[in-house]
Amino acid sequence: METSHLDKTNKAQSHALRRFFAKRVTNQVRLLLDVWRLTNQENWSQQRLEDLMSANEKLIRYAKHFEELSHLRLAEEIHQLLDAINESKTAPSSDRLFQLTDLIQTLSETALRKSDIDSGVTSVITPKKPIYIALNDENQGNKLARQLEFFGFRTEYCQTLEEFNDQMLKRHPAAIVMDVDLDNELHLGITVIQQVQNRLGDTIPTIFFAEDEGDIFTRLKACRAGGINFHSGTLDLGRIVEEVESATHNAPASPLRILVIEDSKSQAFAFQTILNNAGMITLIITDPMLVLDSLETFQPEIIIMDMYMPRCSGMEVANVIRQQEKYVSIPIIYLSAEEDVEKQLLAMSHGGDEFLHKPIKASHLISTLRTKGERARALISLMVKDSLTGLLNHTRVLQALEKEVTRAKKNKTPLCFAMLDIDHFKNINDLYGHPVGDRVIKSLAMFLKQCLRKSDAIGRYGGEEFAIVLSNTDIVDAVRICDSIRDRFAQFRHPVENSEFQVTFSCGVVQMTDQNSDKLTIIADEALYDAKHNGRNQICSPAASPGQDIKNH
Repeated sequence: METSHLDKTNKAQSHALRRFFAKRVTNQVRLLLDVWRLTNQENWSQQRLEDLMSANEKLIRYAKHFEELSHLRLAEEIHQLLDAINESKTAPSSDRLFQLTDLIQTLSETALRKSDIDSGVTSVITPKKPIYIALNDENQGNKLARQLEFFGFRTEYCQTLEEFNDQMLKRHPAAIVMDVDLDNELHLGITVIQQVQNRLGDTIPTIFFAEDEGDIFTRLKACRAGGINFHSGTLDLGRIVEEVESATHNAPASPLRILVIEDSKSQAFAFQTILNNAGMITLIITDPMLVLDSLETFQPEIIIMDMYMPRCSGMEVANVIRQQEKYVSIPIIYLSAEEDVEKQLLAMSHGGDEFLHKPIKASHLISTLRTKGERARALISLMVKDSLTGLLNHTRVLQALEKEVTRAKKNKTPLCFAMLDIDHFKNINDLYGHPVGDRVIKSLAMFLKQCLRKSDAIGRYGGEEFAIVLSNTDIVDAVRICDSIRDRFAQFRHPVENSEFQVTFSCGVVQMTDQNSDKLTIIADEALYDAKHNGRNQICSPAASPGQDIKNH
């Protein structure tokens, strides 16, 4: 018995050490992603390249030492690419940028958002830095701290200016929730934040709170101090948690993909050099007849083209592109020496979004592309995401499932699909009102994003129902993951006026064998029905053992 107990203790200690070492590697992944993010916000430079190489070399050392083989493989491939770019003494080519982007994206999927709930299966990135809460009302401040900590954030509560200044001397936060009238002194909180921002030369996302509505002058002052939101009256804990999540969640931005259609090879490659130096991936085609094939294979985010080309005009090419629904949202920028304003306006009426006159300064071109690219990405995000939760909408999550089914069959890797539904949701709406019901849905959505990997597709299937695509995951792990989330979410206390309430959900999970995506959704929905029918607040799966469901209460 003693030996058995010792073995269990040793295993537990070994598991704890393993998780600690994995965290060290993950932290280095985060640092590398931060450097990559900065690199894509600026032009490529030798300094940025050296920073990337240094961060990646450290990741290689950690991954070797702690035997994190998946991280090691990716880091070594990144090293080879960075080394080749360094040796070339020029900005990376589009091919190398494309490869590097793919590797960085894959690496980001290994980064953890928070310590795993149960057994090492969470991901995505939350800030390592804490959230500072400086509110006069200690009770409200502590409630907000508990809410944020439930969603994986570290917090420090400061009730006075002195406590806040002490914390700022120790470490700068990821975000701040600040009372406008800190220490009950008029606008002291705003003044303090303004001083912090001036001293740092950078903006820490700050959410201000005031007991009264705040006039326009107070709100303007808060905005000028770097305030991203202004709350008044009753502190809406749920909204603040969402705003902190939005302000601190930094996914690694991938380089823009630009398709250049230009019949002059010399001009086309001159543009390519400019754009590559700015960290953008470019594809050049000098024959406009190849445009449809290029759109399909390259999937550009912006198209630049000349107005006048042999065999057809830019306006004709734009018309052909706009006739296809899937390409309607891609910005098209004409780049031409045409000076006739009437002709420029005519070109714009044929599917164009911008007209730039040759010759153009490199800085002007890059600035225009970045602005258009950000706008296009924002619009696409609105098209594919559910407006309430920010998760994939019904159509897109099913498309993600279909894509992962194809990939899993090709690579012979496991795949699971889960459907979950909030229990007694109608009662929540009836008792507390639809706005509170919406808040519960948003809280669960945010909790799922926190607890699942970046590579897992999460969608709002409809109403209070959600769908999750768990790639490279077998049924045992999938049930354990979903049950861990179920158990933790059931403990969460949702605030409403002067009270709190708790919510549970039921879930059905299925593993793909030879089914298509449609069949998987049917089986998962049947398992969800079983979970509801058998008492709710549990996970059901038809794959536990022959003729018996997995049921986790």
